[in-house]
Amino acid sequence: MASEAPPVVELSGKKKGSGASGGRLPRKAHLVLRRVEPWSAMKFSFVVSLVCFVVLFVAVAVLYGVLSALGVFDSIVDLVNQLGQGEQGQSSIPIDIASWFEPVRILGYTALIGAVNVVLITALSTLGAVIYNIASDLVGGVEVTFSEAE
Repeated sequence: MASEAPPVVELSGKKKGSGASGGRLPRKAHLVLRRVEPWSAMKFSFVVSLVCFVVLFVAVAVLYGVLSALGVFDSIVDLVNQLGQGEQGQSSIPIDIASWFEPVRILGYTALIGAVNVVLITALSTLGAVIYNIASDLVGGVEVTFSEAE
């Protein structure tokens, strides 16, 4: 994770005890991120994508419950049925529009999309770690400066 060279630690130009707090000054460490372990990136991205899946599923379930309680889906079904009525009052649309808005169908598609997202996010994050490692070998990685809290 860190470079081969030891971290550079530096203090700012002020003398000890010259600040208002009277304590020591914060140290800074300059490090270079040379490698991201693909297995670690995969595990982390998998957990994060699972959390996103749960958030997506709960949000869709709550939104469906609110819209269903407000009667939005019933209004849409009634509107489509009125627009699709023939001359003698018979429905000219052979499709059951009400089945499109059943909770099983809506939540099933949400679960399918969420599962695909989990797989894609995990795979792309792992691929990103591998690509970062290749690029890091070429250009030397990302320089990061860490500092103690003041």
